[in-house]
Amino acid sequence: MTRQTDLPLKFKKAKEARASSAGLALLGEFCVGLGVLDWVDAYMPKSGKGARFKASEYLFPLVLMLNSGGRSLEDIRIIRNDFMLRDILPLKRVPSSDAIGNWLRRTAERGRLSGLEKTNRKLLNRALEYDDIKNYTLNIDTTVIETEKESAKPTYKGFKGYAPIVGHLSENGLIVGEEFREGNIDPALRNLEFYKHCIDQMPAGKSISRLRAGPPSCQADIIEFCDREGVEFAIGGNLDETMLRAINSIPESDWRPHRKGYIAETASSFIGTNKTFRTIALQRRYQKKLFNKEDVKSKYSVIATNIKGSARDVFKWYNQGCASSKNRINDLKVCFGMERMPCGQAGANAVFFRIGAISYNINQLFLLKTLDKSSHKRRIHFPFSTFIF
Repeated sequence: MTRQTDLPLKFKKAKEARASSAGLALLGEFCVGLGVLDWVDAYMPKSGKGARFKASEYLFPLVLMLNSGGRSLEDIRIIRNDFMLRDILPLKRVPSSDAIGNWLRRTAERGRLSGLEKTNRKLLNRALEYDDIKNYTLNIDTTVIETEKESAKPTYKGFKGYAPIVGHLSENGLIVGEEFREGNIDPALRNLEFYKHCIDQMPAGKSISRLRAGPPSCQADIIEFCDREGVEFAIGGNLDETMLRAINSIPESDWRPHRKGYIAETASSFIGTNKTFRTIALQRRYQKKLFNKEDVKSKYSVIATNIKGSARDVFKWYNQGCASSKNRINDLKVCFGMERMPCGQAGANAVFFRIGAISYNINQLFLLKTLDKSSHKRRIHFPFSTFIF
């Protein structure tokens, strides 16, 4: 029997600068080829004569850092120290984390957030230019970002943070618009304005024909706007007194078994309006034991809609969209570092969040243009030299 001996190999610890990200270089070339750097510099000119870096020299390393798993501004050193990557891409100069933080604050103070909005709109136009879809479905949802920053306000979840709203297209996951909001802002505030903003971002020949949104968007002005513009909608309903009264008026004979519960529909209207809308309710019963007595109650889920078809099909379509929307926003927060904010000022964090949305869209467009359709629901990361799904 031959004894196995150690192989005559010597291992040496590699310097961080040698850990070149081959996959990240591909994404970077893709980003440059799209023209993103040129758009940023066109829409966000230098701050003045003494400005050392162009806007693209701040944004491009951030986009690469967020796509490679970076979670704080300090992680920009991964890009700064990857000299092989910097030789391949236009990264001759990479600002420090402190310089980037100062740029985020200056961008907010000088009202240049709109330049990033124009950049994302240009990116969206390029993404939708060659697909064969003309009418899209828009998903609108809010999320919360917890933070201990001193300037952060209490959210409805009970902790301090921010509460941005995000709109993305169901067909391809691309973010159409986002608005970074303080944590104490009512999630229902200015939702019609945000919806109109998303419509305005669509390129010529492309439109939003369906809207899916959560309960904060269940408002008379949104429903009236959709009806007037011929947009189909399914919006989660608020279980207020008016809605509960409408549900309780449904005859017992109208309820039909559906997925361990019962489903039925009626017509509702908002207080002070004569406009009625189709209301689909799902009832699930549950038991609470209190003092050894069983109390059987009903739990309702409700949507307001103008979509034709069976109540079961409409509810299923709405639930699928809500699940997809939460997954997309979770990707933005967890996979692109938007679950934490780097600055103490809300304005600077709004700039960072918009750059996160741009980074997400670049990644999504790279996926749509380079992989087959079976892989379009996956997420690509670019840590070091591999693709990880």
